[in-house]
Amino acid sequence: MNPRIALHYGIPSTASILAFDHIQSLIAIGTLDGRIKVIGGNNIEGLLVSPKQLPFRYLEFLQNQGFLVSVSNENEIQVWDLEQRRIASSLQWESNITAFSVIYCSSYMYIGDEYGMVYVLKYDAEEVKLVPMPYHVPADVAADASGLSSPKNRSVVGVLPQPSSQGNKVLLAYEDGLIILWDISEDKVVLVKGNKDLELKCKIAADSHKDIRPDLSDDISDYEPLEKEIASLCWASTDGSVLAVGYVDGDILLWNLSRTTSKDMQAAKSSNDVVKLLLSTGERRLPVIILHWSAHRSHNECCGRLFVYGGDAIGSEEVLTILSLDWSSGIESLKCTGRVDLTLNGSFADMALLPCGGVMGASGTLVLTNPGQLNLYDDAGLSSSISLQEKRNYVSSIQYPMVVPTIEPQLTLAKLGLVFRDGKFSKALSEAISSRKLKATHCPRSTNWPLTGGVPSQLHDAEKYQVERLYIAGYQDGTVKIWDATYPTFALIYVLGPEVKGINVADADASVSALGFCSDTLSLAIGNERGMVRLYKLVQNADEMTLKFVKGTEKEVYTLDQGDGPQCTAVFSFLSSPVHALQFANFGARLAVGFQCAQVALLDTSTSSVLFVTDSLSGSSSPVNSLAVKLFSDSSELINNQEDTESKTMEDHLRLEIFAMTKDAHIVLIDGNTGGIISSQSIKSEKEVISPSMYILEGDDLISEVSSGKHVSNSSQQNEAKSETGPDVACSESTPLKVDHETSAKAAHFKQRVENFLLLFCCEDALNLYSLNEVDSNPIRKVNLTKPCCWSTMFKKDDKECGVILLYQTGEIEIRSLPDLEVVGESSLMSILRWNMKTNMEKTICSSENAQIILVNGCEFAAISLLACENDFRIPESLPCLHDGLLTSVAAAATASAATTISSSSNQKIEQLLWPQDASSGILGGLIKGFQGSMAEHDVDLFEVCENNFAHLESIFSSPPFLKPSFDLVDDQKVVELCIDRGTERERLFEGARTDSPPELRTADEIKAKYRKEDVSAVAARAKDKLIQRQEKLERLDERTAELQSGAENFASMANELAKQMEKRKWWNV
Repeated sequence: MNPRIALHYGIPSTASILAFDHIQSLIAIGTLDGRIKVIGGNNIEGLLVSPKQLPFRYLEFLQNQGFLVSVSNENEIQVWDLEQRRIASSLQWESNITAFSVIYCSSYMYIGDEYGMVYVLKYDAEEVKLVPMPYHVPADVAADASGLSSPKNRSVVGVLPQPSSQGNKVLLAYEDGLIILWDISEDKVVLVKGNKDLELKCKIAADSHKDIRPDLSDDISDYEPLEKEIASLCWASTDGSVLAVGYVDGDILLWNLSRTTSKDMQAAKSSNDVVKLLLSTGERRLPVIILHWSAHRSHNECCGRLFVYGGDAIGSEEVLTILSLDWSSGIESLKCTGRVDLTLNGSFADMALLPCGGVMGASGTLVLTNPGQLNLYDDAGLSSSISLQEKRNYVSSIQYPMVVPTIEPQLTLAKLGLVFRDGKFSKALSEAISSRKLKATHCPRSTNWPLTGGVPSQLHDAEKYQVERLYIAGYQDGTVKIWDATYPTFALIYVLGPEVKGINVADADASVSALGFCSDTLSLAIGNERGMVRLYKLVQNADEMTLKFVKGTEKEVYTLDQGDGPQCTAVFSFLSSPVHALQFANFGARLAVGFQCAQVALLDTSTSSVLFVTDSLSGSSSPVNSLAVKLFSDSSELINNQEDTESKTMEDHLRLEIFAMTKDAHIVLIDGNTGGIISSQSIKSEKEVISPSMYILEGDDLISEVSSGKHVSNSSQQNEAKSETGPDVACSESTPLKVDHETSAKAAHFKQRVENFLLLFCCEDALNLYSLNEVDSNPIRKVNLTKPCCWSTMFKKDDKECGVILLYQTGEIEIRSLPDLEVVGESSLMSILRWNMKTNMEKTICSSENAQIILVNGCEFAAISLLACENDFRIPESLPCLHDGLLTSVAAAATASAATTISSSSNQKIEQLLWPQDASSGILGGLIKGFQGSMAEHDVDLFEVCENNFAHLESIFSSPPFLKPSFDLVDDQKVVELCIDRGTERERLFEGARTDSPPELRTADEIKAKYRKEDVSAVAARAKDKLIQRQEKLERLDERTAELQSGAENFASMANELAKQMEKRKWWNV
């Protein structure tokens, strides 16, 4: 047993934190139980499970690098490899981590702790490990900056690299309100805020409970104490000149950080470049937990939207507030031009801002709420709502489109249907599905969901594609949806609505209550709560475009137009009782139907007729819980009537036996040819039998094993029974049904036919194994279960039944062998999926013969494989990739091309490759635009990244603070040149005197006083050092020139390779 997750869709109900990769167009959602859900486009999703069931405190992507960094509540730092879907490296931090941030487009990250220290980590992808760097910001920096005589331990609550500073400056926020701007290149504080009593220009936003006006009123507060706890912060400008800080008491302060030189530090401490925003005038307000800023790039850097969660009066409705701010005339003249409060669908968890342009289209805001809901609010809708000047305004949103909907509409039951590769209709179905996928690829997307990340599996070719599995789900509104489940990326192929085109069918919209699928004919049977049964053929037959409607004893025939998709061939409505069980037999020619009223009907699917309907099988009218149909050859009849065999078909000598079990554990054997009752017995128990199910097993191996140990087993079972007060389960020969004399006469023949069959009866507290021809005797094997079982299924190995899977109400999973029913493997939903078993969850579980189980839990949908030897999904080669390496190469090429000067001919050639006609319509144009848009969203200058690539951070972080090597030179440092011009040196030597004049006589003392400042050796050494420095600079210039030339050549070569790759990629990969 090797349980593993083959597939997972949906957002966990315990979602708590959100991260977004702007370039790869991926989101990651962390949960409270140690899981991370990664979502891209094209139904590409993945679930990462941490070894420990702990909440995530921080979650960030290493942008466009294929790695995700998480920090747990126990301060364990984990780096996840998205391509491998596993933890690449982990590091247990000793102190409590209170702040975390990744330097954008780099592998460096800042860590702030409870003692006021700030450390630097680097993820080394080549060494595959987290590396603590020597550089750090000491804790006493805060004490020195605050002007306190004695140091005070302050927890670091925020670490934000300053935009447009080339990574050289980082803002540090401490829990008591102190804010400093630290220059890592010079190891000094360049700005201090929030540590003194400042004169505030207090701006009060419109109170959401009293005044709907978006205007701000002025209120001067002479001196206000600012030593209060910081709850959140974000940059409120693209250049890092304005900082928004939210406090625990509900205040929001906007700080002007434009003065960043050391000479202005003292002035900055006493300036009034700060504005306070209040979302409510109430005395008690909620902490400002979340702050995000979105700039209006169409206007200027002083306009934008501030997203706020919190800050409102305690007891107010939970909303996400959006303020439209403008300080074009200065921060002291800030204006609020609009406000809107978004009413959330559930409890707020986190949010992320999407960049504008690129492959994701329009910009917007993703809001994560619980349980497991993700909504997109586009900027156009938010702008419209803000312009209406109504704070409590409805704002439409796009809900995360679940691949397999489970809540809206409500999923009632499901079935996993196998498609035989060598089947008669298999090729036609595969071709039809491939054609639908091709059309769907070229059609516009039905939703405006922005995520496009990930790469679909390259495993199959459309021309050779073979459908192997179908996932069929029934819903409360009568709809049935069918997915191609061959690979672990489900694709919706058919939606069967309750209505039939052109025909008014009453009761068709009732909840789906039963499903049946025939792998031989690819036929589908759908039963609903009002007793209706619909038959579909997934592969159309052009010669049979008719629908037969059987209602009671009447039959109506309708001619249908040939359409696209499955064909409805028949509708049956002759009982008003809900359908509970459907079972195909005789290669799809027969369909057994079990009803809630304890009746069983047999339908002829070829003629669309009802062969028979039995009377109630149970005296208490207990619903039919399960059906099993077996086809036997009546050999005795063949022998006795040899002279008539020529006039009879083979079907005349086949006999169907229908095994029906009711919810009260009453088992009835029905003659499938006449509808007569062959035998009937009840399995009685001292207490009510719950969750009964039965399975018919066949095979000489099982029978021989049972026979060899039969007497020992019975003896053992009897000894166990003697020690108990009485047997829990026993069989009773009494039956409330009348058995036909004709059918009872055939009972002897039946016993001969079923000598190689066993019956396994499963219920909540026991497993019982019977010989099918001795069901009226004691069980051959009996196991009392210590935990209540709510669901069971059989699985095969090498086409032979070899075990039974049990799911308990506790969420534990057991695998028991056959026929001895011993435990051979154990696991649990909690250990595999972090799920708790919920009420009625077993109704939506389905399985395959290879121990694959598909489950639904709220908004989550998962497929798990239990056996180590089974790999029908062909994992890992069939899994879609969560990281697009091609996009990473394109982004790297884009940055390299932006910083490299290429010849006009090469540049023109590359433009033709990347943007043939229009920049937005080229093969890679959209990707480049998306990359540039994401850079702008994070306030990162593209040319800055290209030119520097934060390479200088390596030298800075490789040394402790204040101990940087002296040979480290900044690129823009002034170069001291040594002039060796002979004429100039001659003039300086003679101090301007004419060379043709006679030399002036000097005394020895005068000469010594003039030239004894340095001896000859010192002057020579100094000249030598300058020559060496100049030589080093010339060498660096040569190296840089060579690098630029090599980069240009590499980019041109890579552009050609990318163009060739894109030409070879199939339609489903574009």
